[in-house]
Amino acid sequence: MSAPSHPDLTGHVALVTGASSGLGRRAAEVLARAGAQVVGVARRAEALDQLDGVAALPWDLSDRDSLAELAAAARVPFGAPDILVHAAGINTREVADEVTPQGWDVTLTLNLAVPFFLSQHLVPAMKDKGWGRIVNFASLQSSRAFPGGLSYGASKGGIAQLTRAMAEAWSSSGICVNAIGPGFFRTELTAAVFNDPERAARNAAQTCIGRNGEPEDLDGPLLFFCSDACAYVTGQVLMVDGGFTAK
Repeated sequence: MSAPSHPDLTGHVALVTGASSGLGRRAAEVLARAGAQVVGVARRAEALDQLDGVAALPWDLSDRDSLAELAAAARVPFGAPDILVHAAGINTREVADEVTPQGWDVTLTLNLAVPFFLSQHLVPAMKDKGWGRIVNFASLQSSRAFPGGLSYGASKGGIAQLTRAMAEAWSSSGICVNAIGPGFFRTELTAAVFNDPERAARNAAQTCIGRNGEPEDLDGPLLFFCSDACAYVTGQVLMVDGGFTAK
């Protein structure tokens, strides 16, 4: 069987947050291989520097007051980004009775506020071009409640609505806004799950396909949302979860 063809993103500039690890790192690598000029944003400069073909932009995204400065810095390597992937995220895993204001604030800031306010700073250039793609990262917890996930679930439920609201606001300018909702993929954020083999096996059994996600399972949906192929698709949350939410 021949390998599937993927969209050619040559001529596009992508900004990927959370690019130092996990699904954000995978997203940066996949977009670069598809021809996009990619700027990777994360706090860990050393991890970013290990990404081939990606311009590293170390930044603390939790500082909301610096997002305008970040947007300006993101234009320096290749020009204004017209693809924006919000993969940065945090899960403090505080149970409901122990949620702290600090844990709540950092979770809602990084997972929900940053995707909107950073997009807000970058949308004007997309409007000028008449073309843009914004991909948010939703979650199983956008619609399911998991133990120890109150603030995380609130942020990811918000992402689903934020995606629809951003699409309503900006799609008439040629900017498609969608979200990917990953199932259980092995990343730093889900290490606690995969370090428990029985729990990982239960999650795999919950899917329709019968396994947990592999990094390459993200590639096709991401490239679709970042390309001309989704020109009439906006405001959608696509669950890439092996059918977990279908059961």
